[in-house]
Amino acid sequence: MLAGYIIGQAAAIFEKKHTTHIRDYGPEARGGACRADVVISDEPILYPYVDAPSVLVSMSQQSYDKYCSQRREDSLIIIDEELVEHREKGKDRVLSIPARRIADELGRVAVANVVMVGFLTAVTDILSIESVRKSVLASVPKNTEELNMKALERGYAYGMDKLKGRKAKK
Repeated sequence: MLAGYIIGQAAAIFEKKHTTHIRDYGPEARGGACRADVVISDEPILYPYVDAPSVLVSMSQQSYDKYCSQRREDSLIIIDEELVEHREKGKDRVLSIPARRIADELGRVAVANVVMVGFLTAVTDILSIESVRKSVLASVPKNTEELNMKALERGYAYGMDKLKGRKAKK
């Protein structure tokens, strides 16, 4: 949920784009599938809900299983490689990162979502890293800014390295 908020805020406040952010929690009290839909556009948004995402980020197998079937054929799927198995083989564009492990290495698993935001920022052209940095600093609890910035930068660096590796293979 925080990742969706950070992305939406970066787009709306720091990049002056049209944005909607809708949260959807499953019926479970804790630990169930949840999702944050973020729509970003240069034009006014007429329908705020995501029917078929152009980018799907999944950090749990349960959420992947629940929401992956709703994607478009050309969607980019981003997963935590140690927590999610991409089961739908085919023409999908899939990128992965060990976000939870990176967060654990930083000393707090709770920042895995910010690691994922950094990775998303690196591998897409949706937002600038400057806007996302500002949004992270404006969104995280006081006294966690340094840790969250390290998480963002680690995810971003991992994504940039992954892009370099893909270009080298071509």
